[in-house]
Amino acid sequence: MAQCAKSLTAAFVALEKGGPIMEHCIEINRLENEADGIGRSAVANLFDQEKDPITLIKLKEVYEFFEATIDNCEDVADVLQNVAVKNS
Repeated sequence: MAQCAKSLTAAFVALEKGGPIMEHCIEINRLENEADGIGRSAVANLFDQEKDPITLIKLKEVYEFFEATIDNCEDVADVLQNVAVKNS
């Protein structure tokens, strides 16, 4: 999530200065794909290892929050990509 935020910041700085933003958008997409795999693995491990149902539910919600946040970063990157393409 932190790396996505850094890449988004760099993309907005590049957009403001008229620089290239596509490399940042591509990196955000790569990070989102990587996060998907990590998230799936974390949830699978959670169901394998966690015995307390309340803790399981809480942690699953935290993982889902992280997933949604990273998905939103990717959505912003997609909009930035469209802006870059339309203005080129």
